Amino acid sequence: MTSGKISNNKAALITGASGGIGLELARLLARDGYDLVLVARSENRLREIADELQNAHGIRALVLPHDLSLSTTPDAIFEALQTHKVQVDILVNNAGIGTYGPFAEIDWDKERDLLQINIVALTHLTKLFLPEMLSRRAGKILNVASTAAFQPGPFMAVYYASKAYVLSFSQALSNECAGSGVTVTALCPGPTQSDFQERAAMTQSKLMQGALMTSAEVAAQGYQAMQKGKRRVVTGFNNRVWTLAAKFLPTGATIKMVRRVQETKR
Repeated sequence: MTSGKISNNKAALITGASGGIGLELARLLARDGYDLVLVARSENRLREIADELQNAHGIRALVLPHDLSLSTTPDAIFEALQTHKVQVDILVNNAGIGTYGPFAEIDWDKERDLLQINIVALTHLTKLFLPEMLSRRAGKILNVASTAAFQPGPFMAVYYASKAYVLSFSQALSNECAGSGVTVTALCPGPTQSDFQERAAMTQSKLMQGALMTSAEVAAQGYQAMQKGKRRVVTGFNNRVWTLAAKFLPTGATIKMVRRVQETKR
């Protein structure tokens, strides 16, 4: 693992890089010659990934094991990169968690961590790195939202609301940055094969049954959209159909439909 100054390659910072979509995005970036800043809580896992990608692609990787549920983490990441003299050309705000069940029954600490990771840390990191990109008139930001952003979600009320924030925030920034050389893209995957379901304790939800896109498939579509500077990408044909339908159906009807698929499989 590289712990010193990163090379003259362009560099990408990826949060939630230890698995799932974040890991697959790191692999795509390394393949294309980007140096990496890998952020997640698991230091050992990040070191394994750093070694894998450095050996495979000749890039350099900096491991920053941090917990984004702590309010001090974004500043700590920014200061570490200043110390290492790393310029972030691509910011991937991928880290996110979910909670599952009736809102009244979910532990507040879990909901607070969700809000801190999904909304506050994402916004804070963007606040820290966007001004430098604008001053250079170059940079890309990829924020991982969800198809959950397009309607309310009973039994995952806070998660759905957090992703609605990510989508709205990203699209507003995309407009603000138009013509600046900086692009902001919102990636909106549907249910995806990863450990998200297990961590959110929702493996028995009917939403998680059937054929799901892989993390690699989602990452590939998101990566392509980011490189093209698109404002938003919804992955998968069925997901695009659903998000389009949700725009025209009455809100009450979409909420009832989401509740039916969110309920525990019987």
